[in-house]
Amino acid sequence: MTNPLPTASAASTSAGGGCPLGGASGAVPLGGADFTTEPQVLYRTMRSEHGPVVPVELPGGVPAWLVIGYRELHQVTSDGELFPRDVALWNQWGHIPEDWPLLPMVGRPMPSIYFTAGAEHLRHARMVGPALEGADPFEIRSHCEQLADRLIDDVCTRGTADLVAEFAVPLPVLVLARLVGFPDAEGADIAQVLKDLADGGAGAQDAYARFGEHMRRLVETKRSAPGDDVISRMLTHPEPFTDEEYALDLMAITAAGHLTTADWIGNSMRLMLTEDQFAASLSGGRHSVAEAMNEVLWEDGPTQILAGRWAARDTHLGGRNIRSGDMLLLGLGAANADPHIRQQLSSPGTASGQGGNSAHLAFSHGEYRCPFPAQEIAETIARTGIEVLLDRLPDLELAVPAAELVRRPSAFLRGMTALPVRFTPVRTTGDPS
Repeated sequence: MTNPLPTASAASTSAGGGCPLGGASGAVPLGGADFTTEPQVLYRTMRSEHGPVVPVELPGGVPAWLVIGYRELHQVTSDGELFPRDVALWNQWGHIPEDWPLLPMVGRPMPSIYFTAGAEHLRHARMVGPALEGADPFEIRSHCEQLADRLIDDVCTRGTADLVAEFAVPLPVLVLARLVGFPDAEGADIAQVLKDLADGGAGAQDAYARFGEHMRRLVETKRSAPGDDVISRMLTHPEPFTDEEYALDLMAITAAGHLTTADWIGNSMRLMLTEDQFAASLSGGRHSVAEAMNEVLWEDGPTQILAGRWAARDTHLGGRNIRSGDMLLLGLGAANADPHIRQQLSSPGTASGQGGNSAHLAFSHGEYRCPFPAQEIAETIARTGIEVLLDRLPDLELAVPAAELVRRPSAFLRGMTALPVRFTPVRTTGDPS
């Protein structure tokens, strides 16, 4: 067995002063029901008691800073030199056991686009970016329509469905399977792997190992039988990469694209099924679908907290003394609700954050933000999937009271565990009658 981690105060003593808490009291545990039920209420309390940069404690007493101020988060993500995404800088490595459940999410030093900084990150970005851009937007939409129809065919004749398990979760991974290049048959296991990783529970380490096995097999397969897919385009990039680097970059692409897109679909459908202002969406109002999806990015974003950045040297942020090697978690969901940015957006002549304004931080910001081609792919999958669903099942309604809907138990990713609905049974697309 591995010894438990020291408490935050013990880490401060033994880490040479590198503990982010710096003697501050009242560190907020990063977990629990408050993050899954009413996170915005919790964020308001944090902002009132701690300001825009909050001392938090991760499982095992691991200390970090949670950046919840919009301006402060913009500052962190805009300065890749002072706050690089370089996990090797972390001043807590001496206290992190191999089986720490958040290790797959926080990461460790490895040659991946997600866990490298500076010139090495740019080297990976030069390979991954064009590989994603090579995906044909019309082909992506065609895949979405075909696969969405297939999933709806599985439930449409019975009049009930769970839109999370039977639609929102499988659709992105099935589309990504075709775009990235792994077989459809592996989609279900990869979807479960990514859910286990996001939940950060006891199965996270095993899930990470299984995830790597999937991607290493894919690299080997595509070396001998390339196709019109992301990995085949990555393999033709002129700069040299190892098979491990290819596999790690594929893991980053798939992990970032699957569960967040699934939650974007699920959260958007929840909004349209529970809020009167989006009722038109359920009657085929395509414009309302786009508005609902943008509203979700502001109010109920799939990625609430993103790990992370590490201070390259001692500095100050939001009135806090940040020590070299401290970990900063990006509170994207909290920053979008920052009253300072909301006041600016609600000023005369400024579009509301609940309309078409896209100044949200749902995709992060700066050089390490979600690449634009990946954002476009996610938007296409989510919007097309919802449009097909509403075209096929126009009288969707919740099968349980809205208050009974349950959120996934994660402070980092926000999504529904289930979204039960009922509707008038309809024929499958292949039914000639």
